[in-house]
Amino acid sequence: MGCGGMMPLPYRHLTSVLLRRDGDLFLFDGGEGTQVSLRRLNLKWKKINAIFVSHTHADHVTGLPGIMMLSAQVDRTEPLYIYGPPKIAEYIETSRSVLDMYINYPVIVKEITAPCVVHEGDGFYIRAFPLSHTKTCVGYTLEELDRPGEFNPEKALSLGVPRGPLWGKLQRGEEVALENGTVVRPEDVMGNKRSGRKFSYVTDTLYLPSIAREVKGSDLLICEGMFEDALKDQAKEKKHMTARQAGIIAREANVRRMAMIHYSPRYTDKELPLLLAQAQEEFPEAELSRDRMNFDIPYVD
Repeated sequence: MGCGGMMPLPYRHLTSVLLRRDGDLFLFDGGEGTQVSLRRLNLKWKKINAIFVSHTHADHVTGLPGIMMLSAQVDRTEPLYIYGPPKIAEYIETSRSVLDMYINYPVIVKEITAPCVVHEGDGFYIRAFPLSHTKTCVGYTLEELDRPGEFNPEKALSLGVPRGPLWGKLQRGEEVALENGTVVRPEDVMGNKRSGRKFSYVTDTLYLPSIAREVKGSDLLICEGMFEDALKDQAKEKKHMTARQAGIIAREANVRRMAMIHYSPRYTDKELPLLLAQAQEEFPEAELSRDRMNFDIPYVD
């Protein structure tokens, strides 16, 4: 929704990523301009299930009050979950009080004080892990559980399992007993388990070796690449990463795809290829994210 850091630009909103998985919508950070991108993409954003905040600096949270208020313009009974480090509850409650928000749905705010699974659903979980910034900051990974292997109809028939409800039971992982007393197990007719997908979100942090371990094997890593090599001392002082360091993390983590985010406003769009070139020296598949850019995350098998 926005790839900029520090201050919004006419062509670059502040940091925000919307992840769509089946019927779920998850928002990671909500900087200024998030609503504009959501409306321009005509997404069903009023049904966002959960918001995951990295930290409470303004360029990551100033879009949240508007999103919460506009979500109340439709009938909604499902709760909105908001996760983030300490102070996120105070920010949400103060915003609701000062702005006299009308909210017609439950808002459940949970503060993160240690690495943990913060949100779970059917076939997936979202985990938070620590980063190192000028205030408490966390990264997130969404990881799907392994999927069952493919069902082999020919094998089922050869074992005497007739078409019908018994096939469904085997696909659900249940054993079935045939009329002749033979027991057919799911592994007799199912292929090997297939891997799920993994998405990771990392921004506003010093380079830490632990980040690569957390995001290892991601199908898509969205990672801060705020500065060029020449400004690495400034990046360290402000507890940010360079584009090269983002590339190093992607390489060490053996991710499939990495797109950078949270660019310094000092770089115009014409200058961003400098950051890309430095990241690609470490991880050739590195990409630049842009506002309202869409990434598909296919299954590997």
